[in-house]
Amino acid sequence: MAEADKLGVKIIDEYWTMGAYDGVVVFDAPDDETMTAFACKVSSLGNIKTETMRAFRKEEMEGILSKIK
Repeated sequence: MAEADKLGVKIIDEYWTMGAYDGVVVFDAPDDETMTAFACKVSSLGNIKTETMRAFRKEEMEGILSKIK
């Protein structure tokens, strides 16, 4: 996808789903701001609706949880 490439966003995996959502795409972006810009761009085309969910890798979550010990 050209827009993703321009922003340095990589598609990691794609799933076609049944139910409320037609599909789920897992992206990797340099930062949250870049991912937000990409989501705004593709949403502006009018044929895609986005819902974002920030996910944390195991190592990231361990670092977060270490702050509350």
